[in-house]
Amino acid sequence: MEKRAFRLPGFVALLLVLVLVAVALVIGIAVPDPATAAVAIVLGVIVLLAATGFVVVNPNDAQVVQFFGRYVGSIRDAGFFWTWPLTARRRITLRVRNFETQKLKVSDADGNPVEIGAVVVWRVVDSANAAFGVDDYVRYVAVQAEAAVRHMATTYPYETHDSGATSLRDATVVSEQLTAELAERFALAGVEVLESRVTHLAYAPEIAQAMLARQQASAIVAARYKIVEGAVGMVSSALDKLSEQHVVELDEERKAQMVANLLVVLCGDRAASPVVNAGTLY
Repeated sequence: MEKRAFRLPGFVALLLVLVLVAVALVIGIAVPDPATAAVAIVLGVIVLLAATGFVVVNPNDAQVVQFFGRYVGSIRDAGFFWTWPLTARRRITLRVRNFETQKLKVSDADGNPVEIGAVVVWRVVDSANAAFGVDDYVRYVAVQAEAAVRHMATTYPYETHDSGATSLRDATVVSEQLTAELAERFALAGVEVLESRVTHLAYAPEIAQAMLARQQASAIVAARYKIVEGAVGMVSSALDKLSEQHVVELDEERKAQMVANLLVVLCGDRAASPVVNAGTLY
């Protein structure tokens, strides 16, 4: 877990170092004897050690501080600081980043090959985990993002006609699921997922034409079903009104003929051609 590193304002520490340098020079030059020379040497060594503790932190950056391999804290505030001498510092950027996956070819929940791609917006929130939790947090994000997209693609079908069922075409639901899975995967690296979106979704080229024909057939069947459902309701309403208003008395055979004619007119995909009957039905 990230913790705050010890630090002092850099310019204050620089002033103290300059004072030590001046004192060492005055002692070494003004009082040239072995004891004062030793003091001047000690002060010089202290100055050299102190000079290794200065660090500059850029905006939206963090400096991870290690003292001989031990993590002693992080500096997140931008500016000029002084921290423990003889420490190693590693820069970790806290800026918001985008990662866009390649067009991945996977099989959806129905076994159909699809191409899918996504973009992930992320940033580091724990510099210690980013530095020590994984080997390379940038590559870790890339690999885990592609793995999460592949897993999501195999969980849902490309499309579904069942009401309430989720498919890859449901952008809002899929994005929420992908963001939740990425957040769980990225937690080890101290990375926060701000947003994730599917940017590319299509059937693989080898089945694209066949799936397009199936989509068209499914759409035609669904449309026909709605047309027939509406036509039956209209015919039933027409018969009920004729009977209620006593416009005409129809026996069962004539009702059947009227229903057949109305269904042909209402359900046909072409305009009906009227035929004038000059005689009777019999």
